[in-house]
Amino acid sequence: MTDEASTLDEREMIYDWNLVDKPETAMGAVEFDDETLRDGIQSPSVKAPTIEEKIQILHLIADLGIQSADIGLPGAGRMMTEHAVALAKEIVNHKLPIEPNCAARTIAVDIDPIVEASQRAGISIEASLFIGSSPIRQYVENWTLDKMLKMSEEAVRYAVDNGLSVMFVTEDTTRAHPDTLRKLYTTAIECGARRICLADTVGHATPHGTRMLVNAMKKVVEDTGEEVKIDWHGHRDRGLSLENAIAAAEAGAVRFHGTALGIGERCGNTPMEHLLVNFRLLRVIDNDLTKLGEYCNLVSRACEVPIPNNHPVLGADAYRTSTGVHAAAVIKATNKGHSWLADRIYSGVPAAWTGQKQKIEIGPMSGVSNIVFWLKNHDIEPADRLVEEIFEAAKKADRVLSEESVLDIIEKHNKK
Repeated sequence: MTDEASTLDEREMIYDWNLVDKPETAMGAVEFDDETLRDGIQSPSVKAPTIEEKIQILHLIADLGIQSADIGLPGAGRMMTEHAVALAKEIVNHKLPIEPNCAARTIAVDIDPIVEASQRAGISIEASLFIGSSPIRQYVENWTLDKMLKMSEEAVRYAVDNGLSVMFVTEDTTRAHPDTLRKLYTTAIECGARRICLADTVGHATPHGTRMLVNAMKKVVEDTGEEVKIDWHGHRDRGLSLENAIAAAEAGAVRFHGTALGIGERCGNTPMEHLLVNFRLLRVIDNDLTKLGEYCNLVSRACEVPIPNNHPVLGADAYRTSTGVHAAAVIKATNKGHSWLADRIYSGVPAAWTGQKQKIEIGPMSGVSNIVFWLKNHDIEPADRLVEEIFEAAKKADRVLSEESVLDIIEKHNKK
């Protein structure tokens, strides 16, 4: 069997409306920041991974070409500090191509453990200093804008003076007033922050709102005259996190935060697996994603978070069909000797990208071709009577036949 990619032009076989009349400047080079080991494990439903599991996850983050990772919130306690140190040392000892960062409130007591972790591990750690920015948050906290500016200025200067690079994060950015954001970000940048993060903390944003926000904050950065990158941190409360990330990229944000399986506070964060696959489909990145399944399955086990069968990209049903018409098309493509074609005829995401394969099952909606294909794939001769017996059983079933069920039918047939 030959690889179809060597004989067919993808652009001729698939007309991609997603790329039609797309401005060349709409989306530049992007980076990713993995929040699984901090924001992800803040979910009230997850089990915190052991340090050994965190280290395994860290290696898979590197394997997937993710440039940076949040390795914890050291200010949350001594154990968190020790875990951050261990993860930072792992990056150093194994020369992992990951830039570590740690979250912290805009207070010295949260920043000091990051300084300690950086010094003990012998690696620069970016401090992600966050402060609430929306009117609703200000009201609840009894904060005045002057107090917020003072806290931000003191925290950023303190971090920079202690040798840390700083990403300044405004929580609830997507519900904050533009004048407040301008003053907060300008103050942080003037004090030495070289990244700012726009946080959709409660998943409030829509793609339109995201574009408006990113464009406005680009102007704030431009007015400072400094080289400052913009990050986007999204949540899934309205189910729009992926769409918002793409909108943010089109507007000029450069780094995107996500977690494996989208774990995190409330409804979770933007799923990292969906970010990676979609930016590759948009031809913005070319990362090797074959370990994506291993990464998500490890997080699923370590955090005790089940993966839904219909989860895009990595669910059990993502590349699996039993419907006759769909299966027939996959089988015809396979019979042409082209794995590339078979992987795309009824799939928006090529299974091979994530180290998986298309699967043809047998169920009540299946045709004879499903059964013949299944038997051949199991090195079993598709004798007419055997195919008929399996077909009859499938039509009477209320779901897809398990492998054990099909093998049981085969065994009974052979005993006749």
